[in-house]
Formats: sequence, C-alpha cells, structure tokens
Amino acid sequence: MTLLLKPISEVFLFQSHFQHPRLIANFSSVSCCSDRESYKAQTMVREFDPKIPIEKALTPPSSWYSDPSFYAFELDRVFYRGWQAVGYSEQIKEAHDYFTGRLGNVEFVVCRDDNGNIAAFHNVCRHHASLLVSGSGKKSCFTCPYHGWTYELNGALRKATRISGIQDFIVNVFCDNYLDGGYHVPYAHKGLASGLTLDSYTTSIFEKVSIQSVEGGSKETKDDRLGSNALYAFIYPNFMINRYGPWMDTNLVIPLGPRRCLVVFDYFLEASLKDDKAFIERSLVDSERVQMEDITLCEGVQRGIESPAYCSGRYAPTVEKAMHHFHCLLYDNLIN
Repeated sequence: MTLLLKPISEVFLFQSHFQHPRLIANFSSVSCCSDRESYKAQTMVREFDPKIPIEKALTPPSSWYSDPSFYAFELDRVFYRGWQAVGYSEQIKEAHDYFTGRLGNVEFVVCRDDNGNIAAFHNVCRHHASLLVSGSGKKSCFTCPYHGWTYELNGALRKATRISGIQDFIVNVFCDNYLDGGYHVPYAHKGLASGLTLDSYTTSIFEKVSIQSVEGGSKETKDDRLGSNALYAFIYPNFMINRYGPWMDTNLVIPLGPRRCLVVFDYFLEASLKDDKAFIERSLVDSERVQMEDITLCEGVQRGIESPAYCSGRYAPTVEKAMHHFHCLLYDNLIN
C-alpha cells in the first residue's frame, strides 16, 4: 500500500527533562530553493567570513535577515535537512488524535492511528493541493474538503471520488476552482448543492469560452434564486457569468501578485423583482456564503501548492474538462 500523503518521515519521541516528550520530525527530504535563489543566497553567505578573529570580525550582512532568497536558502539548508521539533506527545495521547503545523512552506499533520503508531505527513491532498485538515482534534480519517478524497491515518488513499477515465493513476486560483465541473460543490457548498441536481452537470467547450450547466432542484419561482437551471460561463482569461433563474452575477478576477487576486462581483436581477427587497437580501446572503466558502478553499489550495510536497496534480476527466481547457489556453499564451 503506497502512501499518498507523502510522509515527511517517521516521528519519534525524544525523551527529555520536560514533562512531556517532544515530537521530532525529519524534514530532510524537502527542498524548496531554486538554483537561481541558491546562487544569489550563496553570494550573500560569502559576505561573512568566519575565519576573521572576533576582534576584527563583522556581523553577517543585513541581507541575511531580510532578503527572500536568503530565507528560502536558509529553510532549504538548515530547517529542511534534519529533525525539527514539532510538538508534544501529549497533544496526541489517544488513537485518532491529530494536530497540524507549518514550517516554511511545509504544511504538516501529525497523528496517532488505531494501533497507537505516530506518523507525520504533508497536509496536502494529492489531487489539487488543498489542505486536508487544520488545527487539532480527533478524526478516524482525513477527508479533503475540496473534492472528498479520503486518506487513512497511515497515509493510504481510502477513496478518490469521480476519477473514472483517468489514465496512469496509481493508488499508492480562483479560476481553477470555478472550472472543476461542480466537482467541489457537494463537499464545499452543501447549501448550494441542496438546490441543484448535480448528476445533470454538463460542460461545453468553445474556442475561449466554457459553459457549465446544471439543473435546479425545483421549478423556477420568484422565491427560488436557483431556478430550474444554473449556468456558469467562463470567458478566458478572467471573466465569469453566473445565471440562476432571475438572478445573475459576474466575477472579474484581477491578479495582484503571485499569491493574491481581487475578485470584483456585480449583481443583476430581472426587472420584475427589482422591488422585492426580501428576495434580493436573501440572494445576496446566499451568494456571500458561497463566495466565502470558495475563498476558504482557494486560500487553502494556495498554501498547499506552495508546499514542496506538491508539484502537479491530476484531472478528473469526466468533470474537469473546463479546467484543462483553461490551462491549455494559458499555456498557448505563455509559450507564444
């Protein structure tokens, strides 16, 4: 049985004079520093000379304390090359107890399985890099909040949903989330999912547009924002149109940096309902709830993507066609 939660390493108990043994995890298999960053950082390292007697020596340059390249290099050469203290055994006294943490870009989870064994894993789903759990608590398994992939406490994959058609699969930011063919809806948007017939989801691909369609769960009425059919249109590279019965909203995604984006929402309503304040207020509340759920997902995925445990994921062929289409269009722009 192959581990899919890519283990950092085994965790052992280091007995010390403290009341509780401290858990130590080995990060030696992790690396995050690029060759360019490494070269730049090594130049900074050579600005300090340990051979100069202390009476004449200068302290390390300020770049050691402020330059992002040096920080990445320090993580790679110091913190990712040996055992690091991550917690206390008291935090996971019983079977199914777990706690999470972060060192640099490494998101990790430490847990105790049914047999009392302690293990540490990268807290990143193999599928699309979502964080699996947060904080601490007790779980009999780890279920990804994004698409429902489920892992045993020994790291083995228990369940991967809706992956029929995927080839060469071995069981061992904002736009992507929008384009997964409703894959994440039953796991992340339970309120929205209750008003949709998710089995009816279809995706149509055009030159620079993709349209996802799903039937509503009830007949179109004034009091039902979702209506009889929901449409999600994506216009490459960053504009989205969402139509639910008499309600429509648009999303414009504006990049602000490698880790941040601004999403501008505009709302539209059929003229016959413009004075129905109760319907408008209820619709805005429903929309805000879904957007906040997506923000939580996207921020978790961004953190997971930055983990050195994750490079590339896989597509679920039956549902993630629009996402693959988006990635191919992006590639064409970047390569030409």
